[in-house]
Amino acid sequence: MGYVDTNLIPGECVAYRARLHWIVLLPALLVGSVLDLAGAGLIVGAFLAREPGGQLSALMIVPGIILMVGGAGWIASGAIKRNATEIAVTSRRVLIKSGVLHRHTTEVLLAKVESVSIEESLLARLLGFGKVTIHGTGGTPETFDRIAAPNEFRRQVQGQIDKPLSGALYRGPRKSME
Repeated sequence: MGYVDTNLIPGECVAYRARLHWIVLLPALLVGSVLDLAGAGLIVGAFLAREPGGQLSALMIVPGIILMVGGAGWIASGAIKRNATEIAVTSRRVLIKSGVLHRHTTEVLLAKVESVSIEESLLARLLGFGKVTIHGTGGTPETFDRIAAPNEFRRQVQGQIDKPLSGALYRGPRKSME
């Protein structure tokens, strides 16, 4: 059970879950792959450099293994960071939680949302991600970068704002005082 599910208010339900786009993994994949290739190169070089019947060079094998483990760790840390980010639109709030060891949470009540804006570069539009900014009343704008399917996220926020609250809190349309 994630952060969003454990922090729902009674009567609140999750309407939409968003994710960070896979592009956030790209730096970790690039660095990790370079480290893995360098490590593999050292290990292959140790096998090619040995003489028939000779021993493998530990001076090449040990750093090669260290580089490969470091590369795998770098890639894993990128995946963990991506998966540690939860983004949800509920019937009452927009919730965003990021971080594993150091947690950062942002919650914006739907009643306080004035507008939702999206910034997308050409590459972002082609790949399907963007920067979403939620403008709330009386507060600073909350910006969330590299959200997958940002237009759908905005549609879901606006759809929840337009829905009346369910249950005892909703009393129907207001009657005029004529």
